[in-house]
Amino acid sequence: MKPIGDIDVIKAMLSKACEKLKTAQIDFNNERYDDAVSRTYYAVFHAISAALLSKGLHFSSHGQTIGAFNREFIKTKNFPTSFIKTLKKLFKERQIGDYDFQTYLDADIAREDLEEAEKIIDVCETYLAKIYKVSRNYWKE
Repeated sequence: MKPIGDIDVIKAMLSKACEKLKTAQIDFNNERYDDAVSRTYYAVFHAISAALLSKGLHFSSHGQTIGAFNREFIKTKNFPTSFIKTLKKLFKERQIGDYDFQTYLDADIAREDLEEAEKIIDVCETYLAKIYKVSRNYWKE
């Protein structure tokens, strides 16, 4: 597949994903689990958006983005099928963390989300490095 999206924009999106993941880790370390989960979701959202942009796809809503990622990368078996379940879980928990005033997320949920997010971001970076024919470290430069 020949990539369509601008590599500089994709690099910026992956940079934003890594920034959000670092913030999630800081929030986790400071026992702010709702915020950690929210930042974790956004880290993954930016990474999957970068993958979609490589195909020239960009969406205005989170639901459309997750649906397109499922269609373009999960159903085509480019990425593990477990990722869609994780994405939906992250989205739901982000909603709880940001908007539910009676429910709080705990350390176990936040830790699991961080671990899963790292996997998804890693797979997105590896996929994008392969199709753009750059080193895996290119996204970190």
